[in-house]
Amino acid sequence: MAQTLVLANQKGGVGKTTTTVNLAASLAAMEKRVLVIDCDPQANASSGLGVDLDALRGSIYQAFFEPENAREFIVGTNMEYLQILSSTPDFVGAEMELSDIPGREFILRRIVKNVESGFDFILIDCPPSLGLITVNALCAARWLLVPLQCEYYAMEGIAQLMQTYALIRERLNPSLDILGILLTMFDKRNRLSFMVEKEVREHFKQLVFNTAIPRNVRLSEAPSHGLPAILYDIRSLGTQSYINLAQELLECDRLQPQVQEN
Repeated sequence: MAQTLVLANQKGGVGKTTTTVNLAASLAAMEKRVLVIDCDPQANASSGLGVDLDALRGSIYQAFFEPENAREFIVGTNMEYLQILSSTPDFVGAEMELSDIPGREFILRRIVKNVESGFDFILIDCPPSLGLITVNALCAARWLLVPLQCEYYAMEGIAQLMQTYALIRERLNPSLDILGILLTMFDKRNRLSFMVEKEVREHFKQLVFNTAIPRNVRLSEAPSHGLPAILYDIRSLGTQSYINLAQELLECDRLQPQVQEN
């Protein structure tokens, strides 16, 4: 059974999609079979993995209305072990269209169950909001990974997400656990990054990954070429940080039995 991770934070620009793409690519480089589910109408994860959105026969939008056919909409990438269920801009109106459907919070869970065989990991990228699509992702996942930018309001920004997480866990998905908090855009030249790191580690303790993702030009450039950073510049500090994160994830005690089984 695939390990399903949702990468969520209601704040935009925290490195959520960058982490989805590059963690997935790093796991795939380690020959783990990975599926990315792009639930953000901006479709940045899809374009960042080189998907031609105009050539798709279907996307996450169609999958939400045809969960039983979701596997047909999965496409390959330029990495052998990495596939994606892409998003497209037409997904932006999905929340309104789904609002009257019974069990609307669990549609993505049905999709995941229909496609998870054959994968070791499923990574779900969410829009920067806590709306119905993000709720679907939280209900479909086993693990929550929270990218947290090293900025002044970092702790305030995560408070609302933690409240939503607690509510989802209580009412809709009691299996959802926090896998970890990932510090992103860490700048060693900036004292604030170290202050934020100290505060976050003191508050969340072992839930914070040892790996922190630095500010890195190559990470910013890679999406414009339709490539994950590992294919764009494997030697860059950003790429190596995501490789370290993937290794840390594979060695995580809570995942270890399932990873070995897969």
